Amino acid sequence: YREFAPTGEKVSLLGFGTMRLPVLEKDETHIDEAEAIRMIRYAVDMGVNYVDTAFMYHEGKSEGVLGKALKDGYREKVLLADKMPLWMAKRAGGIEALFLEQFRRLDVDYIDFYLVHNLTRSFWKKAKDDNLMPFLERMKAEGRIGKIGFSFHDDFEVFKDIVDDYPWEFCQIQLNYMDTEFQAGVAGLKYAGEKGIPVIIMEPLKGGKLTKFLPESVAAVWERAEVKRTPAEWALRWAADFPEVLTILSGMSEMEEVEENIRILSDAVPLSLTEKEKSLIEEASK
Repeated sequence: YREFAPTGEKVSLLGFGTMRLPVLEKDETHIDEAEAIRMIRYAVDMGVNYVDTAFMYHEGKSEGVLGKALKDGYREKVLLADKMPLWMAKRAGGIEALFLEQFRRLDVDYIDFYLVHNLTRSFWKKAKDDNLMPFLERMKAEGRIGKIGFSFHDDFEVFKDIVDDYPWEFCQIQLNYMDTEFQAGVAGLKYAGEKGIPVIIMEPLKGGKLTKFLPESVAAVWERAEVKRTPAEWALRWAADFPEVLTILSGMSEMEEVEENIRILSDAVPLSLTEKEKSLIEEASK
């Protein structure tokens, strides 16, 4: 667990992302609800207390399935994160209509971590033009949402501008050992950390690319390590090594992935990788 410093809340280092839930017949819209609920509840039972969803995940089906998983007392055990996809608001009948639809799908009365989804320079301008932040501040004052943050997909200079332009309580960036200079990158992680803004990591395994079908040359690099680890373990421990990281989201599709990720991140502490291990990871990345 890591501490959300402003409030002292303990957040599990592994966060459960619901963008890649198990599906039936390879149909993204047809979630295997029973298995998804079993996986989410197992993770929560094992101590995972941060779950993340979004309006369009699984073509709009993710929020509803997560809502079902959080019945029977599970809602009280987690910090729930959802996002405002501003580009979809007009089609949904406006910002407030979309916002209320999320609560209907989830069947909850409170969302702990609420993000402005997929911020880029143009979307941040649109958010300000559409008065999104005053709306979210009102929702927070009314007790509908807790912390206000953003997820990000642009370059580092834009990231700095957005961080400096609003009193954000947290942010979410894509980061893994191959994407150190992609989008916000490590520089963005450090910049947010300097500002006291907790950072949530997405795509720590690069959508599974850092764990599946790896070249033999990469396997040979891992084989030279003194401590043997799985490809997922190398990638997750690389992300966990940064003290600025609050939680690491993983979109898990199989129970085996849930079990492995829990095992890996149960004892991952910041600044624990050796210099030799860091150089191996850099070699694997190249």
